[in-house]
Amino acid sequence: MELEVAGEKLPMRDSLGREIEVAWQRLAAPGTWWTGAERLAIAAEVRRAGECALCQRRKAALSPYTVDGVHDSDSDLPDVVIEAIHRLVTDAGRITEKWVLSLAPDLDETAYVEIIGVIAVLTGLDKLHQALGLPLRALPAPEAGAPNRQLPKGAKRNLAWVSTLAPEDVGPEDPNPYPIHGDKNIHRGLSLVPQEVINFFDLDVELYLKDHEIRDFEHDFRAISHAQIEFIAGRTSALNGCYY
Repeated sequence: MELEVAGEKLPMRDSLGREIEVAWQRLAAPGTWWTGAERLAIAAEVRRAGECALCQRRKAALSPYTVDGVHDSDSDLPDVVIEAIHRLVTDAGRITEKWVLSLAPDLDETAYVEIIGVIAVLTGLDKLHQALGLPLRALPAPEAGAPNRQLPKGAKRNLAWVSTLAPEDVGPEDPNPYPIHGDKNIHRGLSLVPQEVINFFDLDVELYLKDHEIRDFEHDFRAISHAQIEFIAGRTSALNGCYY
């Protein structure tokens, strides 16, 4: 399979190429709480956040909570959504529980979790292009339809700053995100919107490794070795202040 951007073709593993196309389709399709058009508006705002002057001032400040202002945006999304997107994209490491809860009157935690899912998937797609020295892919056209509004009945706020769905609490009518990719805390992070767990990890395991492959040191599953993969992953985590 090949990745083609701006007329340039690069060889690509078939399974990765397929999941990239699936990821783009899912970004444009109606989600659980946002329409396809809204999900793409969120994606467009993700790309704008890095150039926001307010975000840059906050990033440079000792505390982002001491800097007021208006985000640079030409989106029709509500202000609270733009605030959430920009903070998650530009300064996620200093987000606090108090800030997350402050969004609640105007942004339901289910919608907030889906925003995180969109950001995570788009970041993976865009960073791959940047790493290859390619221009970012244009956002697709939105698909029509309404979000399904399916809330997991067993979700509880007992693990994180938002409610999560424990594997033992998955109900018979709930989408179950765990059988394919695992049920560790990192998988539970987006589980209030189970489809976002599936969306992210379907792409993640092709960009990185499947859960059972990570600790299988007898085999190399990519063109580079385990050690090379973990060197890149560790360096990326350190640069991004990842606590995981």
